[in-house]
Amino acid sequence: MEIDYNNIKVVGFDADDTLWVNETYFREAEVAFGKLLSDYETLNTIDQELFKKEIYNLPLYGYGVKAFMLSMIESALEQSNYNISAKSIEAILEIGKDMLNKPVELLDGVQEVLESLSKKYRLILATKGDLLDQERKLEKSGLAKYFHHIEVLSDKKETNYSNLLNHLDIKPSQFLMIGNSLKSDVLPLVHIGAHAIHVPFHTTWAHEQVTEKETNGKTYKTISSLKEVIDLL
Repeated sequence: MEIDYNNIKVVGFDADDTLWVNETYFREAEVAFGKLLSDYETLNTIDQELFKKEIYNLPLYGYGVKAFMLSMIESALEQSNYNISAKSIEAILEIGKDMLNKPVELLDGVQEVLESLSKKYRLILATKGDLLDQERKLEKSGLAKYFHHIEVLSDKKETNYSNLLNHLDIKPSQFLMIGNSLKSDVLPLVHIGAHAIHVPFHTTWAHEQVTEKETNGKTYKTISSLKEVIDLL
């Protein structure tokens, strides 16, 4: 089914794994964390317990590297029965600091797409995570100049998007969101009457995955490369 984008006036972009690499670094950190705890549990159990701890802590810590660091430390203490050494706790902190110091690696076509669309639409950045870290990545990316508005959300649910669009005086029917997560960047927008384009990243955090039942009957476009947006709009 063809989707009509002629009414679009504002285009929103997710940041992590839509504009630049992010989830890859979390997978690498999980591997390093698993090695640190390998004397206490199997790698599969270490991964599962860390994920459970992250989900448990989401309401308190939110998203981002710092929240991940705290969950790693708590999980390490529990999985080691509180026998893990101070040196290993320090190593966990270093894993997190290394993540925070990663270079910002733009995904293919990002600069080209933003340059093109910024001439025709108002662009906004709508991302979630730690405010300081997202500001750091945006500054390093050199992309801030393309955005009319930048919002770091505590979460990406229907209410968050509705509040953002109301604040910016944007009608849902005139808004298009582009992102890699069906759960965070696509389905909430479809539910409030806006448009969405899904650009999958090669790896997705388990918490962001959705079932076929959740996407069944929902109207949105999936593309393999961000550069395809130029032809669609």
